[in-house]
Amino acid sequence: MLATRGLTWRIGEVAIVDSVYLDLAPGEFLGVIGPNGAGKTSLFNLITGLRRATEGRITLDGQDIGALPPHRRARLGLGRTFQASSVFGSLSVRENVRLAVQAHRGGSMKLWRRAAADREVAAAADAALDRVGLAHRGTALAGTLAHGEKRKLEIALLLAGEPRVMLLDEPMAGVSAEDVPELVSVIKSLTGDSGRAVLMVEHHMDVILELADRIAVMHHGALLACDTPETVMANPTVQEAYLGESL
Repeated sequence: MLATRGLTWRIGEVAIVDSVYLDLAPGEFLGVIGPNGAGKTSLFNLITGLRRATEGRITLDGQDIGALPPHRRARLGLGRTFQASSVFGSLSVRENVRLAVQAHRGGSMKLWRRAAADREVAAAADAALDRVGLAHRGTALAGTLAHGEKRKLEIALLLAGEPRVMLLDEPMAGVSAEDVPELVSVIKSLTGDSGRAVLMVEHHMDVILELADRIAVMHHGALLACDTPETVMANPTVQEAYLGESL
C-alpha cells in the first residue's frame, strides 16, 4: 500500500532521515518509536510532502508520489495529524468537520444541487463526529474542548477526507492520563475492516504495544528495527539505543 525505498533527507552532510525502507499493508497498524531527534516527524514530513526527499522513493499503491505536492498526496489517500493541536477554535466542532468534508469533496457543485449537497456534507460530518465519540459536542466551540477532545476532533477532521493511510504524529501528547484509554479506543477503531492503514509516532510505549501490529524503531535518522512488538522489545540493539534494559 505505502512504501518507502531508501528514503533520505539531508541538510548539508547531515542525514536527518537516512535510507529508510518501510512497507505498510492495507489494514495494518505500524507504530514508529525512537528518542527525540531520531527523525520520526521528519519521516512523516517526507511521506506527506512537506519536505522533499534528497534520495529515495515513496510509493502509494505502486505509484511514485515523491514529486507530488501535499494536497495531491492527500487526494490520493494520505491523511495526517500534527503534534500541535490544529483546529479552528472560534468555530463549532461540527463546523470544523463540515469544512473538512467540503474541502475534500470540492466546491464546484451547481446551485440547484446545493441543498442536497449540504445535507450530504452535514451527514458526513455527523458520521465522523459519531465515529470519534464527539456527536454530543457538535455545537460547542472547538476552542473550548479539553485537549483529549481536540485530539478526537483532529481525527474526525482526518476521517472527513476519507484517507486510506492515516499518519498520526504523537496523538497522546498533552492528553491527560484519564483521557488516554478513550482516545486509544478511538484510534484502535480506525483500521478494523475498512482496509485503512495507520502509521503512528508515539512516545507512550504502553499505547504503542496495545495498538501496533509492528513497531519501527528509528535512531539517528535510520531504521534500527521493524518487527512485531515482541521481537522489537527483545532486540538487544533496540534496548541499548532506546528502550532501556528494564524493557
